[in-house]
Amino acid sequence: MQTDPVLRDRVRAMRREMTEPEKRLWFILRDRRLHGVKFSRQVPIGPYIADFAARSHRLVIEVDGDTHSDQSRDAHRTVWLQSQGYAVIRFPNADVMTNPDGVAYTLMNRLTR
Repeated sequence: MQTDPVLRDRVRAMRREMTEPEKRLWFILRDRRLHGVKFSRQVPIGPYIADFAARSHRLVIEVDGDTHSDQSRDAHRTVWLQSQGYAVIRFPNADVMTNPDGVAYTLMNRLTR
């Protein structure tokens, strides 16, 4: 499947400009560090870009900061992703920054179901 060039460029920019919470979560997820599951960052799925995704587990992880102030838009996005077979887990920036072990624990529980 070919990715829209505009979307592809946006994904590349987002990978270069990750927020600090995204960088911290990526450190936990990268290199199959979490239960041996392959995660990717800034993943285009349909018209959206997921912060992180484990395609093998149909799991999307979103890190919500100031740019996620429009909850109705996030809800619509979540419904669409779920309609495509993905489960969506959202973590506020503060949780990733202050409780990374808790975030990892929550994800481990989800991955081992």
